[in-house]
Amino acid sequence: MTPPKTWSDRFETALHPAIARFNASIRFDIELIEYDLTGSVAHAKMLGQTGIIPADEATQLVAGLEQIRREYRAGEFQPGIEAEDVHFAVERRLTEIVGAVGKKLHTARSRNDQVGTDIRLYLRDQIDTIRVQLRQFQQVFLDLAAQHIETLIPGYTHLQRAQPLSLAHHLMAYVQMTQRDWQRLGDLRQRVNISPLGCGALAGTTFPIDREFTAKELGFAGIYANSLDGVSDRDFAIEFLSAASLIMVHLSRLSEEVILWASQEFSFVTLKDNCSTGSSIMPQKKNPDIPELVRGKTGRVCGHLQALLVLMKGLPLAYNKDLQEDKEAIFDTVKTVQACLEAMTILFAEGLDFCSDRLAQAVAEDFSNATDVADYLVTKGVPFREAYNLVGKVVKTSLAAGKLLKDLTLAEWQALHPAFEADIYLAIAPRQVVAARNSAGGTGFEPVRQAIAAMQAELRSD
Repeated sequence: MTPPKTWSDRFETALHPAIARFNASIRFDIELIEYDLTGSVAHAKMLGQTGIIPADEATQLVAGLEQIRREYRAGEFQPGIEAEDVHFAVERRLTEIVGAVGKKLHTARSRNDQVGTDIRLYLRDQIDTIRVQLRQFQQVFLDLAAQHIETLIPGYTHLQRAQPLSLAHHLMAYVQMTQRDWQRLGDLRQRVNISPLGCGALAGTTFPIDREFTAKELGFAGIYANSLDGVSDRDFAIEFLSAASLIMVHLSRLSEEVILWASQEFSFVTLKDNCSTGSSIMPQKKNPDIPELVRGKTGRVCGHLQALLVLMKGLPLAYNKDLQEDKEAIFDTVKTVQACLEAMTILFAEGLDFCSDRLAQAVAEDFSNATDVADYLVTKGVPFREAYNLVGKVVKTSLAAGKLLKDLTLAEWQALHPAFEADIYLAIAPRQVVAARNSAGGTGFEPVRQAIAAMQAELRSD
């Protein structure tokens, strides 16, 4: 059976079946159907309100569109490839329901401004959902941080032991990262929330439409001021993919740390059975699949960003069919980010335990307190650079003797410099090393308590 022609009588035959399949987007843009129906309802109301079509016909259109919504939700409306895209699928079904009046729905509207409206409505909702997920993620980390203010963990630079930290301080770094993610999405939402409906194909319309009416009906904050820009702009989509890529980068960095922490070499965390898997051949293994999958999925989200940037870089104004390719990138990114946020939130809420004894042992078995020896000498009047060089020699001597700094006798300390006194042992104790760092934003226990309280207040204020 030859599929019906989508286009006007300008065309004498239907598309070749293979080209019809290549051209169609219904297999993925069906995701937009609820938003397409919502946008079409607003458009139909506007047509009636302005007198472009009779009010009773507008009422029929709205009723028919809502019937399609019910049918879709019930699984009774499932358009196939013959519909080409979700917009024609809805219009065709509407005409079946209300008759010839259905053909009036597309008056004063193009698919170009229609799809632009749909994708903005969709993305606005997804941004709101992701922001809620970010808050849930942050709350889990705040709760963990409150439990581990005085738990110590080695801090690293270049993946080498650097200075001991409060575990809460380490966790709060991810709260701050996701706070920026939350803010970015909120800022971006303002640029998503602008209506292109009424821009037509590219030049507006001759009909006396009311764009402010449809924008208000759909909850948009305003309308595009230029019709060319309205139908061809995908800046908001690129911004979303960029913000999503940063979320994934943050989750991937966290994932890498969990993978290291769960290894036998680190043993900083223990993975619980509900958030790990085993090996098909090695019965002793417990694998960190969640963070590994998140780390892997980060590449595809970053790839979608690159794809859309390349897609847009050579497009002349206004609409081009290339823009059909934006949807799969956006849809997959949304689903991937939401799934990864959910998984990582569950992992930290109920899927792992920090090994406090091992962490305490770790911070006591290295030279990460060397900076505090230098700081100690500075408090005794020794210039920092002189102190720094002296401590380097102390570390070298200690390594040669197979000792840690805490193992040096007071006589050995004083042989290195007469400024050393018995209080050096307190100054280099890991707990004191952490507690002493009370500068704003530091790892000291009091600044960390303040940081947790400030973020808890931030979340309560939403």
